[in-house]
Order: sequence, then C-alpha cells, then structure tokens
Amino acid sequence: MTTDLVLPGWLPPAQQATLRSLAERNAAAHGEDLLGIVLSGSAARDHATVHSDVDVIVVLTDEAAAGRSTSHSPDVDEAVDSWTELQTRAPFGTEDWWFRWSYAWAPVLLDRTGGALADAVRRQATLTPEEADAVLVDHDRLDGWLNFAYRALKNDRDGRPLETRLDAAESVPWLLDVVFAMAGRVRPYNKYLPWELRTHPVDGWPSDVVLDLVQRTLAGDVGAVRETYARVREACASYDAARGHTRTTDMVEGWGDELPLFEQRAG
Repeated sequence: MTTDLVLPGWLPPAQQATLRSLAERNAAAHGEDLLGIVLSGSAARDHATVHSDVDVIVVLTDEAAAGRSTSHSPDVDEAVDSWTELQTRAPFGTEDWWFRWSYAWAPVLLDRTGGALADAVRRQATLTPEEADAVLVDHDRLDGWLNFAYRALKNDRDGRPLETRLDAAESVPWLLDVVFAMAGRVRPYNKYLPWELRTHPVDGWPSDVVLDLVQRTLAGDVGAVRETYARVREACASYDAARGHTRTTDMVEGWGDELPLFEQRAG
C-alpha cells in the first residue's frame, strides 16, 4: 500500500523529510493496519514558530493501536488513534471533548480508507445540530454567559470595578462556546482563536469585532458586554430560525426583568 504523503506547501524541507520518514517507519511496523496520518498542532495551520515541533496523529486499526502509545521527541509528538477512537465524538463536558479541536482544519497527509478517514477528522471538529443545542442549552453555555455578563453589569452598577472585571473576564470562555457552537464548530484553543476567526470566519461574528469585544470585555468594559449581548440576541434569533425551535431565544427571554440591565446605554 502507498505511503505517498500529501504535504502542505508551507512546511519546510526538514519537516517534510521528518514526516516522510515517520510514514515509512509506521508503514513498515504496521503494514495494512496503518490507516492514515493526520498533521495537527501549529505546523498543520501554518502557525508555527521556531519553538514549535510537529504534532502528528497516526491512525491505526483497533488491534494495532492497542499496542501503541504517544511518543515524544524534540522534533515530533506522535499520537496514536484507533479507528474506533477517531470515529467516536466525545460529548461536551467529557474528558475527551478537549481533544476534538485538535482535528480542526488538520491536513490529512495519508488516507488509506478511501476518504472515510478525512470525513472522520472533519466530524471531530464540527457539531451536529443536536450537539450544538446540547452545548448551548443542555450544558448551559448560553445561560452561563448571561449569568457572568449580568454579574459584571451589576458590579459596575454598584461601583465595584475589580469585581466587574473578574466577572466580565470569566464570561469570555462561555461566550466563545456560544459563538462557535452556533456555527456548528468546536471552540478553538485560545492560542488559535485569532487565527481561526481570520482564516475561517464565523458568520455574523467578524474577526475584528469578536477580538475587539473579547479584549474590551477582559478589561472590564461593560460597554463591550452590552454590545456583545445585542449580537448574542441577534445570533439566537438566527440560530433558532435555522433549527426550527426557540430554545436559545427562550433561554434569553427567561431572564425577564433582568434584561433591561443588558440594554442600558452609557451616560
């Protein structure tokens, strides 16, 4: 079976040589049990620095993967996935959820499955409509964002600047889960947030707008919190219309008499 790799053009020659050697070594060790190789980490996204190594996921049959574990070297981190593991999408809130974004926009260097491996990689970093609903509503990420945003606004109203900043900052991870879940995507690791927003835009959330709101929110700017609320309300309406329900809008409306605090204007 072939071990010819499809390598991104941005990889330097030394890394390309390292990956070819890795592929040949795994092919020799596993034969037909080697199903594919996926590039991950900074190198996969043309985001590497002089300090970056190469992160690779070697996909093997279940039997072959049982005898392998992740290996580390100064140049390469070589993780191993079984075919079953790659096809299993961990639910939000479970230990393995954290790893799902490692497959986002990850180039498949070798696919011996006729495209099934590439499809499985794509599915890891995307959410079904039901998964998105679960993140937003069942796991309370939308309500959680509203809660921390509301606490920040109350603290500002009551003259507590440090407390305002703390709650505003704590709202940001919840907000990012909301933004990406509504787009049917797993939230990126913080390191890749600006990169993903700029290279793979989210409808309704322009990269410069999101990054500005995040930075101002982290600084305790309640104006940014209120601007974000207006965008979230609009996003909920669009999301619910596409899903054919009113679950996210109902969750926002459930705040009832507290909502005017989100809608106040400065001054």
